[in-house]
Amino acid sequence: METPRLLFIGLVWPEPHSSAAGTRSLQLLALFAAKGYAITVASAAHNRDFSIDWAAYPYTFHPIAVNDTAFDDWVQALQPDVVLFDRFVTEEQFGWRVREQCPQAFTLLDSQDLHFLRAARQQAVKKQVPLSRSLLLSDTAKRELAAFYRCDWVLVISAFEYEWLQNEWQFPAAQLVYLPLFGEKRTSVPDFASRTDFVFIGNFMHDPNTDAVQQLKDVIWPKIRRQLPQAQLHIYGAYPPERIQQMHQPKQGFHCLGRAPEALAVIANAKVMLAPLRFGAGIKGKLLEAMQMGTPSVTTPIGAEGMHDNGLWNGVITEDWDVFAEAAVTLYTQPTTWATAQQNGYALLQQQFSAAPHTATFWSRWESVKAQLDVHREANVVGQLLNHHTLQSTRYLSKWISEKNKT
Repeated sequence: METPRLLFIGLVWPEPHSSAAGTRSLQLLALFAAKGYAITVASAAHNRDFSIDWAAYPYTFHPIAVNDTAFDDWVQALQPDVVLFDRFVTEEQFGWRVREQCPQAFTLLDSQDLHFLRAARQQAVKKQVPLSRSLLLSDTAKRELAAFYRCDWVLVISAFEYEWLQNEWQFPAAQLVYLPLFGEKRTSVPDFASRTDFVFIGNFMHDPNTDAVQQLKDVIWPKIRRQLPQAQLHIYGAYPPERIQQMHQPKQGFHCLGRAPEALAVIANAKVMLAPLRFGAGIKGKLLEAMQMGTPSVTTPIGAEGMHDNGLWNGVITEDWDVFAEAAVTLYTQPTTWATAQQNGYALLQQQFSAAPHTATFWSRWESVKAQLDVHREANVVGQLLNHHTLQSTRYLSKWISEKNKT
């Protein structure tokens, strides 16, 4: 029997040590590799400084270019059985070409997080107004939802977003697959007495992280330091802008340290994770990793969205910065409270983020839909309409750009 082939098209080469998005991509590739798929990873990105070591993975890596007809010949020769886009932008760039050259390929789009939800929440915070339908229904929303409809399946990482897309946007359940970021409890982590300091970690190309550090610097950390004058907060994150670097003030116990040498190690050695996220979407990798390493966390409803279980959390969830600071101090100074929070995190990992039950459900649905792919596609009338018009309009625009680039 011929080996099935999967083509992964990424906006960037996977960077698992920079963000949860990179970890997510590798988990999806491993999911298909375990089923015997031959995997090709492609991207038009140029920077590979912090991407995975290609030699360490049994995948084929292939640079591609946007608006380049060479991609058509290449993908036609490859003839993948499955094409996985790592976010809606890559589907916009390459989806029509894939469908033209490989019409029978099963198309998957990994939403990672809902970009339009995150952007709308950011605007609401910036304008200091409630989140509204008018903020949500942006150009980004129309582009992202259209990309969702054009694909056979959309992978959704957050339980909240899985329900929200169906209830608020009437997106068909048949095209949605809930597949969270996986996380397992680490068997050996430092105990309370062996740990010290607070930690925050997050990629600074992601605006919610920059805003969260600003809240820590301006509001929350001074409240904590008044009660714990010797406490230290270590801020880690890839691609820190000048604004973040200028916040580095060791005399105030506020350390901006850039990329973490080993993210899980710095989380494991901290007593408490602080994540005052005011906007965002999807699953927060930092908070999942905190559960894995037995590190209690204090975060917001946005931070814990799609992750807690009816309020069960490995710490405290609050939007009140006074309560936030008090919770951080309590977890830092009371071993019994800290240990209870740690056990809550382990319970959440087992209930919601263990890989085995989710992968079993995924493959069960997969076999059913693959066996009747034509029926599945016929039911997606909106997707057929969008694919027809996108193929016409995007194809001619891209061909025009290709010709222009030749001159």
